[in-house]
Amino acid sequence: MASLVFDIGNTFFKVAVFAEQEILWTKHYRQITENIIQKILIKFKPETAIISSVQSKIFLWEGFLQTQIKTFRFNYQMAKSITNHYQFPEKLGLDRLAAVVGAHFLYPKNSSFIIDAGTCVTYDFVDEKGNYYGGSISPGLKMRFKALKHYTKKLPLVEAETDFNKDTGSNTHEAILSGVQSGLRFEAEGFVKNRLGQQQNTNILLTGGDLNFFDTHFKSSIFAPYVKPEPYLVLKGLNAVIQQQE
Repeated sequence: MASLVFDIGNTFFKVAVFAEQEILWTKHYRQITENIIQKILIKFKPETAIISSVQSKIFLWEGFLQTQIKTFRFNYQMAKSITNHYQFPEKLGLDRLAAVVGAHFLYPKNSSFIIDAGTCVTYDFVDEKGNYYGGSISPGLKMRFKALKHYTKKLPLVEAETDFNKDTGSNTHEAILSGVQSGLRFEAEGFVKNRLGQQQNTNILLTGGDLNFFDTHFKSSIFAPYVKPEPYLVLKGLNAVIQQQE
């Protein structure tokens, strides 16, 4: 049975079609229209859909979708496979929650530490029994560069350079690269080291738009054996949720 999954972020609409656990198709959109929905329905014939959104508004195309197939809007109560110990579970970001569900679904016999590198970098842990207690939120790569430009009068806006590996910068441009990129790597490495120190048999799952930034670093680190890139982790988590509703 095919299912249609939507992960709506601040910038992109990520859409995927699954057949059971297999991704048949996925695409990113800036906007979604009824016409796009219609084409997807005709081509893949999904029977159910789930929508997760960080935006509070309801889109017009959702109404059309609901008239065509059984449609769920993801909320914290639907994450039945994990035990959510967050102080206010209804306030936990749905993308973080879906990633935790996806991690536990993919690796049910191991604990997982999730690094989701998007606009913000989030760090979340779920144990092998599906217990989730919370995590950490930090400024993302692009946000750090923009903050230096925005909150100072003389520092320029610098773009990330994945192959930059100097310990120190010999000019302002390199100093910003060193401070932002090395700082973020050291931050992530510290979180990982702390987590593995507490629970060694933990998978380190990388996801999000800046996944490759972290993957490149960790592949050459002592943590490489634990690292698993999962670019579709949130979508896989939402697909797992929709299967649990049936």
